[in-house]
Amino acid sequence: MKTGMTIAVLGATGMVGSRVITEAGARGHQVIALSRKPASENPRNPNVTPVAVDANDPHAIREALAGSASHGAADAVVLTVRTTPVDEEFLVGATRTVLDIAAGLGIRVLVVGGAGALRSPGDRDLLVADNPAYVPAEIKAVAAAGIAQLRTCQSHADADCVYLSPPALLEPGERTGRYRRGSDTLLISADGRSWISAEDLAVAVVDELETPGPDPLITVVHRGEHLSA
Repeated sequence: MKTGMTIAVLGATGMVGSRVITEAGARGHQVIALSRKPASENPRNPNVTPVAVDANDPHAIREALAGSASHGAADAVVLTVRTTPVDEEFLVGATRTVLDIAAGLGIRVLVVGGAGALRSPGDRDLLVADNPAYVPAEIKAVAAAGIAQLRTCQSHADADCVYLSPPALLEPGERTGRYRRGSDTLLISADGRSWISAEDLAVAVVDELETPGPDPLITVVHRGEHLSA
């Protein structure tokens, strides 16, 4: 297990990014919190260094990942960037930029993507993005952007990258530390839902960075207290 890492989080003020920072910092990792407008209202965590970075600025991203006077070079970078409304061109471009820079620096990349790229449970030929049971018409563009992001990761020959798809529902909640891990198929929890808290997704992110698995595409789902993994 890797300890004492320096982990860069791009999209640091978002729902997932902010929780990854909290989780990684609590485990003793140094965190470079990258966002356009770094949070300043929270009590300062000595393990967290906020850095102003625009995801459209490759030079600034490279400088942040390579290290500076305020922080060391990153051992891994977590990409959690999202846009509202969805902007597939931006998402794919930012992902490619991070992959290019990380590959040149020898840094592992973990991309927190979308559930649309997963296969449907019970029908491996049907992507979640095309399954109205999980993706209604009004969010198909979001699912399509996630698929494009995954394809960008898969087509990058030099990147050391893992793409983490959340389950169908991801929302703020409780950190339980209990989740089940899978690969390319959407997981369903014991209560019949495909869901996880953002806090437990952050646990899965840091677990994957500390103990990397063999799969380039993974997913997770909430696991009840009395269920086996």
